[in-house]
Amino acid sequence: MRFLRNKDGDAIHLAPTGAMPEAVHVLDEPSIQAVNAALAARRPLLVRGEPGIGKSQLARAAAKELGRAYVHQVVDSRTESRDLLWHFDAVERLAEAQMRGALGEDKEQLKRDLAVKNYLHPGPLWWAFDWGTASKRAKEVGRPVPTQRDGGNPDNGCLVLIDEIDKAESDVPNGLLEALGNGSFTPHGMDQPVKVGQIPPLVIITTNEERALPDAFVRRCLVLHLELPDLPDQRDAMKALLMKRGRAHFQAAVDDVLSRAADLLIQHREDCLHQHRLPLPGQAELLDLLRAVITLREDPDGQEALLEEVSRFAVHKHPPKGH
Repeated sequence: MRFLRNKDGDAIHLAPTGAMPEAVHVLDEPSIQAVNAALAARRPLLVRGEPGIGKSQLARAAAKELGRAYVHQVVDSRTESRDLLWHFDAVERLAEAQMRGALGEDKEQLKRDLAVKNYLHPGPLWWAFDWGTASKRAKEVGRPVPTQRDGGNPDNGCLVLIDEIDKAESDVPNGLLEALGNGSFTPHGMDQPVKVGQIPPLVIITTNEERALPDAFVRRCLVLHLELPDLPDQRDAMKALLMKRGRAHFQAAVDDVLSRAADLLIQHREDCLHQHRLPLPGQAELLDLLRAVITLREDPDGQEALLEEVSRFAVHKHPPKGH
């Protein structure tokens, strides 16, 4: 089995996605150790931390470094546990049944064509367990194979990101554990189970702590806490970290711009802590601030002059005090 090499502090450059052309993740030693431990223990890795600190990017960076295929699903309040395994397209099946029934087609042929298995789409764990049968199923129902923007190869195994699991009901994490614990599941309408192949998947799960997760679920995961250094005791450490992350994303940024941006972020974060206002501004706000001023001005002096003005929109997200 392939593990992450010790590349503490290295910036992993990922394929651009949408509005984020500088998709980058800086690996640190705890993250490397946590990913390797999860691979060795064959357990899911639950990544906890405030929004925007890089939990999802860690999964993509790990997949790229391991050469694994990458599949992800963002969880919301409507997600059901089976959505992580397979999806049954009841709407498409009903529409086709109504149309073909109105045309008076042969009932036996219609019954065969409308079999439940013909409307099953592979979910993220199906791809992770058995890429071959998932690809076959996707082709049969006209669904695409997950795009591998970072060059992942399913022959090296699969990494699955289940993002923001705290938004789901408790049956979602419990159902995920059941499938992983059994190493197999049988999609509705099929006779043969989907089983884990020779290379077990690595499952990374993120939470923003919006809802408590079941104790049984947490006990069966390895847990990584991603966090910024505490304020005010580690102010210098936080500034150094923020500047390092900013440099990784915007390599042409000068030290004065990075330093001033970090100071603005830290000051407002301290204000929010004193006023008990959540969420706290963090890495995501810093990157938005830098992206804005670097896009708006080419010269470093102009960028630095803009920082305080733009920080009103990129960093100061709470209503003014007293509102």
